[in-house]
Amino acid sequence: MAIAVYPGSFDPVTLGHMDIIERSAHMVDRLIVGVLQNNSKTPLFSVEERVKMLEDVTSYLPNVEVRSFGGLLVDFVHQCQADVIVRGLRAITDFEYELQMAQTNRVIAPDIDTIFLTTNLKYSYLSSSIVKEIAGYQGDISEFLHPVIAEKVRERLANK
Repeated sequence: MAIAVYPGSFDPVTLGHMDIIERSAHMVDRLIVGVLQNNSKTPLFSVEERVKMLEDVTSYLPNVEVRSFGGLLVDFVHQCQADVIVRGLRAITDFEYELQMAQTNRVIAPDIDTIFLTTNLKYSYLSSSIVKEIAGYQGDISEFLHPVIAEKVRERLANK
């Protein structure tokens, strides 16, 4: 059984993330979306909220599971009994960073491979940070997020 992990902060999950989730879910028997708890950042949503939002928007994909994690990615991948990490690439700058991380992970855990998927061109510019900035100025984020997620972002920023 092929099991892969797609890690990220997903704060919030964008349509670009969903593109990678959908495509990679078709490549493996089971895809675990790993929501990173990163204590060095102040996220818009808690880990629990991000997990719930991802569960909601991926519910139509029967082989996708969402879990949170902290610590080293390779440790989480081993806990999931996976042997593949999925990473999305938007631009050459992503590739440089992601290649470095993949090579480092390979040294730490030689049994784990990384697969890179290029994002659909219509999402190649998109990031959670850009979406949050647009939403912070009450801009239209409907082209970037699932409607349920867009509403949650608007509500959260309205309450700040």
